[in-house]
Amino acid sequence: MHLAKSARHAQIACTISEMVPYNDEMLDDLDRRLLTLLRSNARETAAALAKSLKVSRGTVQNRIARMLARGDIQGFTIRVRPEAEAGRIRAIMCIAIEGERSAKVVRALKGFAEVGRINTTNGRWDLVVELNTASLSDFSQVLDQVRMIEGIAATETSLLLADVR
Repeated sequence: MHLAKSARHAQIACTISEMVPYNDEMLDDLDRRLLTLLRSNARETAAALAKSLKVSRGTVQNRIARMLARGDIQGFTIRVRPEAEAGRIRAIMCIAIEGERSAKVVRALKGFAEVGRINTTNGRWDLVVELNTASLSDFSQVLDQVRMIEGIAATETSLLLADVR
């Protein structure tokens, strides 16, 4: 009797030790699949997401709440048809930074309403920045102001002409 009880405890201990603990700091496969669906349509209902993922609606709601609380999901946004903003001037600016001034340059760029995404990169350029202005004169003014930021060594800007996707 004692042996059987001991063997059962060993079996349970073995099973528990073989389990991979869920790490609250990492996204698992379900989280990644959920994020993929949300990237495609952030307005999809929890019920529809649950059906696609073959989990309960509550699981979807809990996963989204957890990812929001941890900051994995930083917000929701909209995509606008390019034709809806046809008059806007959109561009990509590549920026080379002098020395160790990246943080200061990024802080300054965040102060511009015309600056969208700011991405770090490798290679010749340190940052790639999306710009969006109402007119060419506004665009020219923003370019001049950005180029005056202390720490910017060089820039190269390309206008975005048409979306082909």
